[in-house]
Amino acid sequence: MPQAEFHKMSSADAQNHLLDEPFVEAAHKVYNKKVDGHFRRIKWGIQFATLAIYYFLPFVRWHRGPDAPSQAVLVDFPHRRFYFFFIEIWPQEVYYITGLLILASLTLFLMNAVAGRIWCGYMCPQTVWTDFYMTTERWIEGDARDRMKLDEGPWTAEKIRKKVSKHFVWLLIAWWTGGAWVLYFADAPTLVYNLATFQPGVGEAYLWIGILTFTTYVFAGWMREKLCLHACPWPRIQAALTDEYALNVTYRYDRGEPRMSLKQANAARAAHEPSGDCVDCGQCVAVCPTGVDIRKGAQLGCIQCGLCIDACDAVMEKIHRPPRLIGYDTEMNVKRRECGEEAIYKPFRVRTVFYAVLIAAIGGFMSITLMTRGDMHVSVLHDRNPLAVRLKDGGVRNGYTIRFANKKPETRRFVIAVAGLSGAQTEIVGVTPDDKGQEVIEVGPDQTRETRVLLSTHGVSSSKGQTPIVFTATDAETGASTAVKDVFIWP
Repeated sequence: MPQAEFHKMSSADAQNHLLDEPFVEAAHKVYNKKVDGHFRRIKWGIQFATLAIYYFLPFVRWHRGPDAPSQAVLVDFPHRRFYFFFIEIWPQEVYYITGLLILASLTLFLMNAVAGRIWCGYMCPQTVWTDFYMTTERWIEGDARDRMKLDEGPWTAEKIRKKVSKHFVWLLIAWWTGGAWVLYFADAPTLVYNLATFQPGVGEAYLWIGILTFTTYVFAGWMREKLCLHACPWPRIQAALTDEYALNVTYRYDRGEPRMSLKQANAARAAHEPSGDCVDCGQCVAVCPTGVDIRKGAQLGCIQCGLCIDACDAVMEKIHRPPRLIGYDTEMNVKRRECGEEAIYKPFRVRTVFYAVLIAAIGGFMSITLMTRGDMHVSVLHDRNPLAVRLKDGGVRNGYTIRFANKKPETRRFVIAVAGLSGAQTEIVGVTPDDKGQEVIEVGPDQTRETRVLLSTHGVSSSKGQTPIVFTATDAETGASTAVKDVFIWP
């Protein structure tokens, strides 16, 4: 039923109409038609760009010096590193990953506040790969009508050839997808060679390629829109985040109703009777990848891809009517136009500005800390049991574990100094003083090292509680230093 008619029904009639609707919609296969237009070209551009980045980024090289991986983007689990071009993230810096997740969430919220489920329509991996699979299916089996006839027809040699070819290509795409994913976790050219020549030690890679091949084939080839409708939580979440000013793909029923055939519409206009621009051609439904009839209003299945806009614009051009009978708009504007009022568009409002400011602030803070971080890191952990030990001469000893992180591709030598506790003696366990009497701690290139440090006072002291102290680690070659605070505990 058209949305305009539903709004004009009495509450009793509307309730009866809803009761007549089935509780669960019957499953049906979607045969979407090919369509050309503005939004289809945008989808092509985004699809080509995202797939090219995903498939070929692991082969991009980035020189980091000797004994360092040369892959631009690499998740190095054995050495617990994440590399992204010039950025290197250590386990101690996992807060950067947390920050990226927060930025991604806020960006998703901002996109939803501006243009609804635009992420679902253009950039969601499920949408991108499903569109890739549908394009392949259309290339092999033909457009919607041809595919429908093929499925309904008998099993002939031609039908078997097309079906086998389609699923073979789908499996190749899925295999390439799974293979590309594992390349982000090892040196890509080396892993490709090892996989191709069946070298030992790559069994885990084969396993993950198999898992990802299966999931890609099932999700993009078979489940398609069912994953968006029944498994994805985002359509339910975004409904709680949107407002009346968020743009969504909308059928402008103020202009389209009452709908009728072109011949009937021309006759109605000639008789000065009301007629809408919608000629009930059904092209908006025919091109929809999820089979939604946008004329029924906002629905869970609509991913806001805009293909129905392209299809409707093509029809409007043929019948010499203005475009954008379906367009990115709001329900509020449709009602305002029905009342003869001007449409209102507010891309800049409290919600969108708040999201944008948060994104800028968090992104700026992360960028500044990333660019100004040092190439060395020191952390101190005070012994927990016992907190302090009383010595024979009445002095007190505290124990600490100091972890050094050397982020340079070369060995570095560090000297430890303690401030804040006068007369204290420092002993570094397992380190022998050098010729100058300094206890120097060597840390290998791109490595960490833990060292035990004992800090002792001598003689009876009246101090109680805790005394703040500062450990300073200094690079013996460059003089670069970093400090960390802790306490000396008196028993």
